[in-house]
Amino acid sequence: MGSLFERITDWIKEGLIDAITGQYTSIFNSVNNQVADVANQVGQTPQGWNGGVFSMIQNLSETVVIPIAGMILTFVLVYELIQMILEKNNMHEFDTFNIFKWIFKTFVATYLLTNCFTIVMAVFDVAQNVVSQSAGVINGNLDVQAALSDLETQLEAMGMWELIGLWLETNIINLCMWVLSIVIFVIVYGRMIEIYLTVSLAPIPFSTMANREWGQMGTGYLRSLFALGFQGFLILICVAIYAVLVQSIPSSGDVHGAIWGTAGYTVLLAFALFKTGSLSKSIFNAR
Repeated sequence: MGSLFERITDWIKEGLIDAITGQYTSIFNSVNNQVADVANQVGQTPQGWNGGVFSMIQNLSETVVIPIAGMILTFVLVYELIQMILEKNNMHEFDTFNIFKWIFKTFVATYLLTNCFTIVMAVFDVAQNVVSQSAGVINGNLDVQAALSDLETQLEAMGMWELIGLWLETNIINLCMWVLSIVIFVIVYGRMIEIYLTVSLAPIPFSTMANREWGQMGTGYLRSLFALGFQGFLILICVAIYAVLVQSIPSSGDVHGAIWGTAGYTVLLAFALFKTGSLSKSIFNAR
């Protein structure tokens, strides 16, 4: 009878060890996938991330938004001319050079408006170049086999009830990692959606740059473009820090600590990614 009970216990322990090993592997594979996916996504330009969406946004901007921006530009330039005339005592003290200056300003404003999409994409090309050069320093590939080399020995030394508790832990952590991966997905992909929305309205703030008062809208828009572009660089730094931190976890020798440590660092990563948007905006909007 005792032999039968021992066999049943050993069979349960083997099943638990296989289940825990599988969960353990899934957790660290999730780390590898998250690091690789985030590094890949932030290195994409708007036109490279999704060509179909980019073409649609560009078409909407050129056919719907630019005509509205043209009317705004006309109003701004007329307002600028009227203001310039009134400032010179109804042209009694008017300098002819001011007319040439206004014509030149009109030419520059029209050129900026007609080429605003090219200028906007140039901002993201510069940011993407910085991100691409930085991506090579990230090494987030955890050696899962090395992490598992000592795991089975530790598990075999545990009792059945301790294995059941560890199995529950790994299931909870695996579920948390899945939820966190969704959060990270939303943050990273949401940034690209925000970029497309911001780019679609580019002609309107560009149309205000000809006037000193209205031009604050255009300069603020340019700041937001640089903030969105270089937010990818901040995200990449967060991922690089995360990759370095989790590298030492599998070799710690503590199964419980490795699992909970990985989950804790992933929570910190999600929080840091969430803060990159406000941080980049505060940097580029600092006065």
